[in-house]
Amino acid sequence: MRIVVIGGTGLIGSRLVAKLKQHGHDAVAASPKSGVNAVTGEGLTAALSGADVVVDVANAPSWEPAAVLAFFQRSSENLVAAEAAAGVRHHVALSIVGTDRSPDNAYFRAKLAQETVIKSGSVPYSIVRATQFFEFLGAIAETSVREGKIVVPSALFQPIAAADVADRLAEVATEQPLNGTIDIAGPEKAPFNEFIARRLRASGDARPVVGDPKAPYYGALIDDQSLNPLGEARLGTTPLAKWLATA
Repeated sequence: MRIVVIGGTGLIGSRLVAKLKQHGHDAVAASPKSGVNAVTGEGLTAALSGADVVVDVANAPSWEPAAVLAFFQRSSENLVAAEAAAGVRHHVALSIVGTDRSPDNAYFRAKLAQETVIKSGSVPYSIVRATQFFEFLGAIAETSVREGKIVVPSALFQPIAAADVADRLAEVATEQPLNGTIDIAGPEKAPFNEFIARRLRASGDARPVVGDPKAPYYGALIDDQSLNPLGEARLGTTPLAKWLATA
């Protein structure tokens, strides 16, 4: 099976390409580095020629509200049009759990717009919504510094390892299109501040971590349901302790 991974040189994409190749698929990493730009359309026709499946894991270079919205809308519009022309049979997109529950989060609004474009297209699709990645816990902490402390939400959180995200995406990409959405998440659920504190302690960072129910997550207030699957989900297998031991 020929599978083109848009954003195939990034955190998730590189792992996904390796996983697909390991299972015998003709997996191609497509990104601006390889001359394929989904936002401008450059290189898409050639990249998608003969493709059975396209998996979009590309991330926006800017999270400024207007820029991130334009990125996901334009790239998705170009992708679904190019896929239809190329006869692609399955479009898989990586999205975020809770995109429809945090309207004050500009990035989430942009991902929801991306999902809308995909659903309105003619190509059969599967949307995989993931919780936040272990790999981003440190960066989240740095955006939450207040007077020497890390102040983050105390709501429940269920992050997942990037390797597990790639594994679940590989499964979906090689199955029949869902024409719907599934959630994926990590195997553990705990208060947001506990995950952040464990990540900082493991890296030798002694700054105190405070859980505050009124602390925003990228501009949005969250509760126990905001970032977690509300129903059935495919879970990763990597607990935080195991990930920290190799990070």
